[in-house]
Amino acid sequence: MNRFALFGAAVLALLSTASLAKASGLYDPEVAHAPKDGVIRVFGPGGPHSAFIKAAAAFEAKTGVKVEVVFGPESKWTKDAQAGADMIFGSSEQSMTAFLETYRFVDSRDVEPLFIRRSVIVVPKGNPKAIAGFDDLLQPGMRIVVTEGKGVYNTSGTGLWEDIAGRLGALEDVRDLRANIVAFEKGSGASFRAFKSGNADAWLTWVHWPLDHTEVADFVELEPERRIYRVTNTVVSSDADPATEDFLAFLKGPEAAALFASEGWVQ
Repeated sequence: MNRFALFGAAVLALLSTASLAKASGLYDPEVAHAPKDGVIRVFGPGGPHSAFIKAAAAFEAKTGVKVEVVFGPESKWTKDAQAGADMIFGSSEQSMTAFLETYRFVDSRDVEPLFIRRSVIVVPKGNPKAIAGFDDLLQPGMRIVVTEGKGVYNTSGTGLWEDIAGRLGALEDVRDLRANIVAFEKGSGASFRAFKSGNADAWLTWVHWPLDHTEVADFVELEPERRIYRVTNTVVSSDADPATEDFLAFLKGPEAAALFASEGWVQ
């Protein structure tokens, strides 16, 4: 290959890297990944975080190894994760697939689904509208909150309401539910705030949300034929602190399973 061809290949490689960075939106090729600092740093979205925090505390008490769980909107922690994440956790397979575009130090082949949870109808404490199942959400005047990524936000709630409404192949169910949606919120945190505002009768989301907020919320089970399940999963950096593998093994064990089960996660 002559020098002109080599130069062209180098330019194409640079353009490709830039294109990938632009496509990801959050990926910063100038951030060096160097997680080895004696602390297991775990990053992921809100929702599964509370169970991971419980597991981290139990692991730390047992081993003395510090585990720090950082959670919330990805934009708030992405630079820190790119620099120092030992482990990334997701709130669904589609959310983890999106994370893989940004966190180039992990590999799709190493992603491990750990637990799965079900969708439910979250209602205000006491269930003032006496909602008993999905069909009640289709009644005129019902006010429903749903979670959506809107093409710019990584959330496990993307498409959940449509999956539930369309589960039986009835277009009318999707139309009727859509007519009652009063808020399409980016992320579960924003959805929870909209639900608590007093302007909602129900929120279609995951069971761990009402279990974590029993002071303001109850929940109604969806009919089995409507129920959707999605996972939480993890992936470990190839450069992670060695103790991260021990924490992963703990997450796969019975003690962590009991902690996750307290928030509606099962295996």
